Amino acid sequence: MEAQSSVPDTERHWLIAALPPAARPFGLLARFDRPIGWWLLFWPCAWGVALAGGATERWDLLLWFLLGAIAMRGAGCVYNDIVDRDLDRKVERTRSRPLASGRTSLSAAWIWLVALCLIGLIVLLQLRWEAQLVALGSLALVAAYPFMKRITWWPQAWLGLVFSWGIPVGWVAITGEVAPAMFWLYAGSVFWVIGYDTIYALQDIEDDALAGVKSTARRFGAHARSGIACFYLLALVCWCVALWQVRPQWLALAALAPAALHLIWQVATLRAEDGSDALTKFRSNRETGLLVALACFVVGATA
Repeated sequence: MEAQSSVPDTERHWLIAALPPAARPFGLLARFDRPIGWWLLFWPCAWGVALAGGATERWDLLLWFLLGAIAMRGAGCVYNDIVDRDLDRKVERTRSRPLASGRTSLSAAWIWLVALCLIGLIVLLQLRWEAQLVALGSLALVAAYPFMKRITWWPQAWLGLVFSWGIPVGWVAITGEVAPAMFWLYAGSVFWVIGYDTIYALQDIEDDALAGVKSTARRFGAHARSGIACFYLLALVCWCVALWQVRPQWLALAALAPAALHLIWQVATLRAEDGSDALTKFRSNRETGLLVALACFVVGATA
């Protein structure tokens, strides 16, 4: 976890620095310098596979999902930058992005987007046909997301629907069918995403107000900590129900204790007015995802 202030979009981490200079803007467009995004997209996929009991037998599927998360998160970022290129010029943290700054062209960005989607297609073809259909169902949600910040105070909720979609895909990839536990796990993930993306949005609250961008961070205002706590609590309740559906024993719920303590730490120590701290707490959800994955694995493997 990096304990630094908000990282500029043009900062060249080791992966970006390893690219030829002409390719670096495309690496930045796909946020290859910010792996936190693909971890947050991957973990729900892993939860679905693990709670369905397939993490050991289909470990290869987890690797495919990780590749898919990297490619599709990159594609989503490129698409988001294409849509938001004018707004990005008005926000200090985003004005240096390749499209907003003019470091790459719109046509080149579209070509890069298609290339990343083709990688996603390769991953899609590794799934059973039922899971393929579920995965394709997310496309409308993904396409609409960049516009949500313009029309609703709850773009974080829409992001939750998108970033949690890996749960039904992973579950159906293992079982070939849906189940109540899958829906509860998905609902919990949506609430979790609302919580952590509200933390992320605290960094931009002033610039967003000037640019007219809506967010839950702006909507909650001085009550941001309470709002985040409520959504984290809802997430934990839903996850408990999901685990109970698979293994109805009180001991199974203890598997979520480490994740619960981690979320409590986030809320208790969050300094909402400090952008650096907000970024650190947001990034720490990589560990939250791992802890929930371990809980799902323990319960799914012993059900």
